Amino acid sequence: ARSSLRNPSRYTPSTISNTFSTQSLPRSPYFLLNMAPHSKQRRFSSSSVVPESMSRFAFAFDIDGVLLRSAAPIPGAPEALAFLYNNNIPFILLTNGGGKHESARVAELSKKLGVPLTEENFVQSHTPFKQLVGGLQDKTIMVTGGDGDKCRQVAEKYGFKNVVTPGDIIMACPAIWPFNQIFSDYYKSATRPLPTPIDHTNPAHSLKIDAVFVFNDPRDWALDTQIILDLLLSKNGVLGTASEKNGDPSLPNNGWQQDGQPQLFFSNPDLFWATSYHMARLGQGGFQASLQGVWDATTNGAALKRTVIGKPHAATYEYAERVLNKYRAQMLGGHGGRVGQLDRVFMVGDNPESDIRGANDFKSAHGTEWTSVLVKTGVYQDGTKPAYKPKVVVNDVLEAVKWALHQQGWKGKAE
Repeated sequence: ARSSLRNPSRYTPSTISNTFSTQSLPRSPYFLLNMAPHSKQRRFSSSSVVPESMSRFAFAFDIDGVLLRSAAPIPGAPEALAFLYNNNIPFILLTNGGGKHESARVAELSKKLGVPLTEENFVQSHTPFKQLVGGLQDKTIMVTGGDGDKCRQVAEKYGFKNVVTPGDIIMACPAIWPFNQIFSDYYKSATRPLPTPIDHTNPAHSLKIDAVFVFNDPRDWALDTQIILDLLLSKNGVLGTASEKNGDPSLPNNGWQQDGQPQLFFSNPDLFWATSYHMARLGQGGFQASLQGVWDATTNGAALKRTVIGKPHAATYEYAERVLNKYRAQMLGGHGGRVGQLDRVFMVGDNPESDIRGANDFKSAHGTEWTSVLVKTGVYQDGTKPAYKPKVVVNDVLEAVKWALHQQGWKGKAE
């Protein structure tokens, strides 16, 4: 998991809660959870399973620092998921990570964790961007973050038709960033010709960007910062132009972002995340904070209008709850169980500032209680006081599942 920016009110002045809550969920292939017990070394045993007896609660798991640490399974994680899977207890994976398409990520996770997963119970940071395709399908967007142009490929699979990257731009116009030679070999391997040339002398026929999406942690902060800044200062999103409204005190926000500049979207506010290094490393939230600093210096502190999703923001939890309810209805209904109200979701995470804060603050429109469970295998340092207090602190995800089952009066026993 990752650690969020400490002052989200400053860094997230807008949300897309309404956008994400009013449109239908994306469709993807689904298969029922009807396999025989998956692990011969399960740490749980239970009596016969009656699906409707379990229909009142479910789980949401973070991935990094909860299930995996630097791509390797955390001890107990495969057993915990296998138990839930084998006993038809609904769960989703809810992560601020990303950079790959959901289909590739669930295939990778299924192999590592030993439990079949599906896109239907998986939400990563940029998954909700699928619901923005309708308004931007035929527009030109810029996508940044991730390795090579993998995030471009994800955006195209979502349905965006015209997608460019900062690499495309610098290869077409090297002068846009004077230190272009440093990453030139890297960009050559993953760039495409621009759909329209960059020509500031002829704005009507120059490259116009309608929205900027930060899908994943940018690899070249300097280039991405420069190009995003250029677009935020542009006239109508035409790269290489500058709006005459910038700095006009007679206009709202002193004229900044008042002249058709592209919308700016971030998928993840996490400042830090857990890696194989013994100290947490900067994440997408670090890039956002860096861009904010450059924007403040450029505009003398004008507000930076952008939309930020990902944990702990309510829009992400609303989206995740809809995904979970749909998945749960399909799973339990497919087993002949009565699908009643979802009363409780146990959010298991390692990050007090994203996982725990988000679960604590979220107010479900359906009355579902989100209970926060903090594990010690990731960002959170044992012995420190969490910035946001969880319902309980446990050693790892296996212990978290045991605790939750006990809370729900589960009749099985741990071995």
